[in-house]
Amino acid sequence: MTFWGVRGSIACPGERYARIGGNTSCVEVEAGGRTVVLDAGTGLRELGVSLMKRRVQRSHLLLSHTHWDHTCGLPFFRPAFDTDHALQIVAGHVTNREGGIRAVLASQMSSPNFPISLEALGASLTFRDVAAGAAFELAEGLAVRTERLAHPDGATGYRIEHGGVSLAYITDTEHEPGRPDARVLSLMADADLVIYDSTYTDAEFEEHRGWGHSTWQEGVRLCRLAGARRLAIFHHDPDHDDTFMRSVEAEAQLVGASAFVAREGLRVALSR
Repeated sequence: MTFWGVRGSIACPGERYARIGGNTSCVEVEAGGRTVVLDAGTGLRELGVSLMKRRVQRSHLLLSHTHWDHTCGLPFFRPAFDTDHALQIVAGHVTNREGGIRAVLASQMSSPNFPISLEALGASLTFRDVAAGAAFELAEGLAVRTERLAHPDGATGYRIEHGGVSLAYITDTEHEPGRPDARVLSLMADADLVIYDSTYTDAEFEEHRGWGHSTWQEGVRLCRLAGARRLAIFHHDPDHDDTFMRSVEAEAQLVGASAFVAREGLRVALSR
């Protein structure tokens, strides 16, 4: 897997963010001959360039939710304009909306929000709405399980399994201190890697109640309860620059957690 965007809320350019990265959420997973993309933040643009160079002609985009920072990269995703590319878009939080995920994305790519419509994309597009808690396969042996997350307007967490290896992608979600979320724990259970919403620190959390985000310390606690092997600290707050994030990583490793701060361009090979 590769991190293409690790930032939350809004993209952050500039020298202060150059080492960790300023693009918003986008993670590429390669498994079973398939390309799975987790979220379509601004990091999706560079991923698209890479996929075109690699001549990848099929991909699956799993959206945690449709807030701008997780979808604004879609109109700049080159494979979406390629008539030889097949793109499946999956979401689990808009099943109660007429037209589901297709209608939501179409509204974002319509005048006066954006000059190019969803219908103008040249790729073969398919859309799939799944209920929270659903399990399905993207290909034989490539399994996905979902759970509902605690976030304004709803969000979906994903667990991807292939060849005995598991990855949990859990962003954006807000925890309740002292009450571990059973749904989140089920996605994390014995996972080889957990990518977790670590927007805040515990010290910052109280003043951001209701904003729909969690902390890296809660990620550590949940991983321990779930028996997960590694934690990727993810969805960094725009105010947390490289210096701040290096201090977070150092502190996380001091508490004994097998944790690291997600950085743009970082590749992680998952195996047992």
